Amino acid sequence: MNPNFQPFVPGARAGVTPSNEVLKEEHEVSLLGGPQSSMATRTTVVNIQTDTVVPDHIVWSLFNTLFFNTCCLGFVAFAFSVKSRDRKMVGDVIGAQSYASTAKCLNIWAVVLGLLVIVAVIITMVVIITSGVVRV
Repeated sequence: MNPNFQPFVPGARAGVTPSNEVLKEEHEVSLLGGPQSSMATRTTVVNIQTDTVVPDHIVWSLFNTLFFNTCCLGFVAFAFSVKSRDRKMVGDVIGAQSYASTAKCLNIWAVVLGLLVIVAVIITMVVIITSGVVRV
């Protein structure tokens, strides 16, 4: 072992306990972040370009494919959603936005037409039952 070995912590020498003043000074240095140098600090700024978020509407299209597939609009919307996701994975943001816009439009039409069909069926059944043509 080195005979000139000195502990790293000041005041921790053999048999000497650190005074309150030394502990207070160490606490202030740790809070202030150590001595400040007069030398200019160099900083580096890295600009990370965030990806433009392009919603592909694939869940909505899948829902419409399963439940509101009027005139196969849900299926076509699902195909456009998959194309949008593929374009997004390749990095073609413009193509992804174009396919996503088409998928959104088709999804809206699929929901509207599906709801209209459901309402028409309910109205037709109510009219048939109340007119007395079919006895339940």
